[in-house]
Amino acid sequence: MGIFGKTKGNTLTTAEVSALWLQYMGDSMALCMYRYFLNIVEDKDIKQIVEFSLQLAESHISRITEFLKSANFHVPIGFTENDVNLAAPRLFSDEFLLFYSYIMTIHGLTAYSLAITNSERQDIQDYFFDCTATTKELFQKIVELAKSQPKFSSVPNIPSPSEVEHIDSTGIISNLIGDKRPLNSSEISTLFFNSKKTGFVKSLSLAFSQVTKHEDVRDFMLKNIKLAGKDAESFDAILQQDHLPIPEKWDAEITDSVVSPFSDKLMMFHAAFLVNAALSYYGAALGSSLRSDIILNYYKVFTHAMEAGTFCYKIMVKHEWLEKQPEAINRIALAQSTKK
Repeated sequence: MGIFGKTKGNTLTTAEVSALWLQYMGDSMALCMYRYFLNIVEDKDIKQIVEFSLQLAESHISRITEFLKSANFHVPIGFTENDVNLAAPRLFSDEFLLFYSYIMTIHGLTAYSLAITNSERQDIQDYFFDCTATTKELFQKIVELAKSQPKFSSVPNIPSPSEVEHIDSTGIISNLIGDKRPLNSSEISTLFFNSKKTGFVKSLSLAFSQVTKHEDVRDFMLKNIKLAGKDAESFDAILQQDHLPIPEKWDAEITDSVVSPFSDKLMMFHAAFLVNAALSYYGAALGSSLRSDIILNYYKVFTHAMEAGTFCYKIMVKHEWLEKQPEAINRIALAQSTKK
């Protein structure tokens, strides 16, 4: 029975299909990542985080499969046991596994909140509310454990103002050619977190560059190391102008292994996922920044992310690694196929 013959209760809107489809892809990737992590982790507290993350990904895959099948949508292939080598030696330190979980959990929470507001079916809303609640529990466990780690980077503090003040000018000209006003709290927060997230992209690309098999994938990862490194440094430089701390770097937490735990397909998808996330975060930060030098910097890093995204897309299409999302009916093709 076609989509127009299904009961209303089983019908999915395009927003619901998109959210479920993309989460399936991300969680099937997470299953591969965390199954490998479980094989190499030694710290018992970090192991509990890995196990919890794996448990959540497995439950998500099961629920999404039910939703898609009940609406007569194909379940994506995503990533399978063919995309992970559980026998691969350690590529990451235990501390990096915790940091990885921290960054990816932030991305998950962001995606779930958007999915809730875009969903019309109450059971789909309830599902993403459940995802938010369980991921919130995971995030809090991660942050609490991270605070005890030597490489934990706390967001900078600023003193409480003694009175309410108002901005008396835009300061665009003075920001460009003269003295810049100090960073405000929104600018500090976004610069710090974007430095942390972009530094993560650099470190993960470094790890992937060591183990990839395809030359074009390796070239992309090496380019990503350079661009992400420059972008993280640009955020750090602005923070340091106001004598504020910058996030810890994670390159040293990558081992010298050259045996890949993951398929090149998975690594490219992971890179593309992080590029898309970066575009969202940079765009949000751009909207909350008032200093012209910061705005110009975000335009630059946004361009770098767009460039990386283009390379990702071309490589994934070339190797037939990019699954097509459900799409609208091609009316023109249908019309042409019925020509006598």
